Amino acid sequence: MTDLTHARVFRIAMPIVLSNATIPLLGAVDTAVIGQLGQAAPIGAVGLGAVILATLYWIFGFLRMSTSGLSAQAHGAGDLPERSATLLRALMVAVAMGLAMIALQSLFFAAAAFRIAPASPQVEDLTRAYLSIRIWGAPATLAIYALTGWLVGVERTRGILILQIWQNGLNIVLSVWFVLGLGWGVPGVAAATLIAEVTGLALGLWLARDAFGPVLKPALARLRNAAALRAMFTASRDIMLRSVILQLSFTAFVFIGARLGDTTLAANQILLQFLSIMAYALDGFAFAAESLVGQAIGQRSRKALQQAARLCMQWGYGGALVLALVFAVAGGPLIDVMTTAPDVRDTARDYLPWLIAAPLIGAACWIYDGIFIGALMTGAMVRAAVQVSVIYVPALLILVPLWGNHGLWAALMLMNLARGLTLYRAFPSIQARLGPDPHQA
Repeated sequence: MTDLTHARVFRIAMPIVLSNATIPLLGAVDTAVIGQLGQAAPIGAVGLGAVILATLYWIFGFLRMSTSGLSAQAHGAGDLPERSATLLRALMVAVAMGLAMIALQSLFFAAAAFRIAPASPQVEDLTRAYLSIRIWGAPATLAIYALTGWLVGVERTRGILILQIWQNGLNIVLSVWFVLGLGWGVPGVAAATLIAEVTGLALGLWLARDAFGPVLKPALARLRNAAALRAMFTASRDIMLRSVILQLSFTAFVFIGARLGDTTLAANQILLQFLSIMAYALDGFAFAAESLVGQAIGQRSRKALQQAARLCMQWGYGGALVLALVFAVAGGPLIDVMTTAPDVRDTARDYLPWLIAAPLIGAACWIYDGIFIGALMTGAMVRAAVQVSVIYVPALLILVPLWGNHGLWAALMLMNLARGLTLYRAFPSIQARLGPDPHQA
């Protein structure tokens, strides 16, 4: 590893921050393009189809995170064959899972999705047309998850930015052409995304081309290494379990908020969009932690581990402070941009202080997630998620009846605070795992 400095953390994190900023733009443009057709059903179909696929793809987020930690550790250890083998294993799993999604698409989309979220016959028909095209991109999309994790692990986040700009830029251009130029409607939006996904995979493979060079032969010989396969399976399983627990927690927040009235639900939805933007912004420093901590583990250097954790946490809190100030100063005007309904504006302003506090409360848990993923201490992440849920559920049952929506937000903040404290207490276990530091006298 080269010297750990603030500049190095910034070089890793900033491309992620910029690439994440393009993600909401794509959805907004797709909605705007299809909205030019002047009908409600196409807008609903694209939105529903995108949510269904996003939910399915979310299940496979472990492909990115486990690949990041494994490749970072191999990179830090200077084990180039294992670094390549990590990517190859992840790509094989991604393609297999993508093909399974294609084969089982009727089960996913007809038997499951529309029973959970029934829509009008017209919207369902258009959504099926959208999904029947988009689903062919599943192997490419999941493979890109693996490639993104590998690029994070080997500290090439500028490649991720290039990949996102290419995919989202091409998707936007093709959506405009196919829908407004050729009149393809909803299938045009789906076709644009499919082409962007497939070409994005080709670009991602090119960005990771050194994984397929002279080191490929020894990497192929390691594909069936039992210890490496166990590590990949364990990390993937733990990350999936932890993600499911956290997702259920956020889903409970939305559902309970819905019981507090339409105005409160709408206000919470606006504030949650801002919270999502915060998480995207601070993800850059969490990704930096994944890379630098993983490399430190690969080097078996306690000093590098401590430096990486400290620097990334400092940047995380610096970013959190900036975000808190932005929402303190501009939160009201930003709410006004999101809605013209006076009652929703007023209600959202009532709960804006929770949003201002959110990045300062949540920064630690978000950065610690990156630290523990880089260290592949994923079992500790699952245990922390379970412990936090034991706090979160009673908080909801007690605080919401007492304080209504303020209680709901208080419970969410308490959950994030507990996540950070729980992982903080578990951090010494990462250092203990390293044993004696060969890089210290």
